[in-house]
Amino acid sequence: MKKTRPVNLELSTIALPVMGVASILHRISAVIIWVAAAFFLFGLYISFSSADGFQQMQSLLAENFVVQFFTWGFMTAMGYYIAGGIKHLIQEAGYCEELDSGRSIARVAIGVGVVLSVLFGVWIWA
Repeated sequence: MKKTRPVNLELSTIALPVMGVASILHRISAVIIWVAAAFFLFGLYISFSSADGFQQMQSLLAENFVVQFFTWGFMTAMGYYIAGGIKHLIQEAGYCEELDSGRSIARVAIGVGVVLSVLFGVWIWA
């Protein structure tokens, strides 16, 4: 049986709905959290090992831009992950399951993630 339906393999022409973007961002933030957790656990181990280790970690977080950027990225991912999780909980409770309200709550979750990202940046670098 020959299928004559059109096949679009050009991914740049496919427009993903905002709900799909929110879902993919939620998954990406989870991966970032898991990868960053290994580094933060190591830093936690060093800071708990002695007072000198704590001072080393404190100065590293205060003076090293790469560590600050990494921390900002982790906190941004955590903030969006929590916002996306709350979105999922609201939808699991039976609210915002229709198309229009689903779009709205996905936009709200992404907006909250952006706002939290800016606030975390101000907190770290100000």
